[in-house]
Amino acid sequence: MILLSFDIEEFDMPLEYGKEISFDDQINISATGTRRILDLLTKHEIKATFFCTATFALSKPELIKEMVAAGHELASHGHYHSKFEPADLYSSKKVLEEISETTVKGYRMARMMPVDGAEIKKAGYLYNSSINPTWLPGRYNNLKVSRNMFWQDGVLQLPASVTPGFRFPLFWLSIHNLPLALYQRMCLRTYKADGYLNLYFHPWEFTDLNDRKRFGFPGYVSKNSGDSMVSRMNRLISTFKQNGLLFGTIADSVFEKNINFSVKEKAAL
Repeated sequence: MILLSFDIEEFDMPLEYGKEISFDDQINISATGTRRILDLLTKHEIKATFFCTATFALSKPELIKEMVAAGHELASHGHYHSKFEPADLYSSKKVLEEISETTVKGYRMARMMPVDGAEIKKAGYLYNSSINPTWLPGRYNNLKVSRNMFWQDGVLQLPASVTPGFRFPLFWLSIHNLPLALYQRMCLRTYKADGYLNLYFHPWEFTDLNDRKRFGFPGYVSKNSGDSMVSRMNRLISTFKQNGLLFGTIADSVFEKNINFSVKEKAAL
């Protein structure tokens, strides 16, 4: 099963590079990218999971409702993207459920930072997808954490996919900077080893990030953004479909249908 997910947040990343960006611009850039993602998913007739901050949802409730109406899963990305306290786990879940009129089952911490599993369970979540089981200089070192999903503190932990052995991360920066054919081969190899892929991206990647004066991003962040990212995601999805792989939301795939990521499904490759 291919578990595509997108982290929808107020686009505050330019602040990390010393640039000022208004709150309205943060929201509108993410909203523009989200609509491009929704169009792409509709084109391919597949479903995905959207981890959304309560701040974004309160700013664009109509977009959240449109997303849910299309059959996609809404999960929590916290209340705010740049600050956190344990109470946000419950408050963000409540806001998202009130806007979407659905049950929010999953959580992902902003920037894949650590979060207490016991607090996740206490807030009422079934799963947590806040672990990138690799080493990212200056961000985290999770080389000793399981690459595959596991239970902890009564919550399913669903790490982002990394390659077997070397644990090369298959996250958003990789699809931007690697030759697409290489990235696709790495994804298929990891799928064959694990029986599933958990890949995450952001809506602002689907907008043009090359204005360095405005955003301050180095080339490895802005490379292949905007139309190029739409094209790359389109080709990636097409490759997965050509290999007979299925797509689904995290909650539906793991909990509702109780899909067994087995050797039989790996054999589809």
